[in-house]
Amino acid sequence: MVSLTDTARAELDNYFADKQKSPIRVYLNKGSCCGPSLTLALDEARENDDVFDLNGYTFVVEKELMAMASPITVDMTDYGFSVSSSLQLGGGSCGGGSCGSGGSCGSGGSCCS
Repeated sequence: MVSLTDTARAELDNYFADKQKSPIRVYLNKGSCCGPSLTLALDEARENDDVFDLNGYTFVVEKELMAMASPITVDMTDYGFSVSSSLQLGGGSCGGGSCGSGGSCGSGGSCCS
């Protein structure tokens, strides 16, 4: 199961206000500075995906990942979208406390939280 908070839905509404809606993929990003994390990207559904329609948005998740991570919640933080699940992630190192790209990492919105 995938759920979408009201604040995340409002941000998606704002983003897609002048664009055609695209499916949103939840995927495991293995290259984060803080170790693996669940991340979002615009992408089309594939044969091996579970597809969820939530509040007018289509979310796609590989079936294998869905089996390991369910339930998945997409939320909004001060740093951007946050994806949480039952999957235990982490284990990376941020060195001096900076993510290098200027973005957030990890599901808590701050580097290695």
